[in-house]
Amino acid sequence: MGIVRFENIHKIYKMGVEEVKALDGVSLSFEKGSFWAVMGASGSGKSTMMNILGCLDRPTSGQYFLETHDVSKLRDDALSDIRLKYIGFIFQSFNLIPQLTVQKNIELPLYYLGWDAHKSAERARELAERVGLETRLNHRPAELSGGQMQRVAVARSLAADPHIILADEPTGNLDSHTGTQIMELLAKLNTEGTTIIMVTHEPDIAAFAHNRLHMKDGLIDRIEQN
Repeated sequence: MGIVRFENIHKIYKMGVEEVKALDGVSLSFEKGSFWAVMGASGSGKSTMMNILGCLDRPTSGQYFLETHDVSKLRDDALSDIRLKYIGFIFQSFNLIPQLTVQKNIELPLYYLGWDAHKSAERARELAERVGLETRLNHRPAELSGGQMQRVAVARSLAADPHIILADEPTGNLDSHTGTQIMELLAKLNTEGTTIIMVTHEPDIAAFAHNRLHMKDGLIDRIEQN
């Protein structure tokens, strides 16, 4: 049984009198420790799938299980709790807080979880070293390169030891060399047991994943494996 499971997930958006089927009965399981790339043209349903996976949106019908939790039935406060404890996010635009140092950006999820300040600082230093930024802890985002900012985002996504990491175009704002470095870092994390589900439109980036899920018209078009 997968760490993440969709059972007949539908998502319908109402646009005036029209209904748009963003997901049209998707059933799928993501295994623990797997690395997936989700691909497809604009409007294929991949962004809707990621929003539901990240508990940022709810399905219209169907069930979404995250481990033993039927997430599709949870209230908003419980969904927030799931996001904090179970899911790490990496965004194309980094989403760092410019006023905070690298250390404080990494610590942010732990602050919301109520961690002790000393313990969270220790965790941030450990993760900064893990992504090669141990000498940048007191720098702010404006003092970093794009690749360094994304490394901070990767470290922050790992702070609470999440069960899955969702990466939305993680190399989209990076040059090809830096993008490859970030993907090598994610691949290394995956070999250490981290489950990663990533949206990308770039075949060379998708090649780092073990499984490639192609979406079309709100449905699974095909699945490829390395």
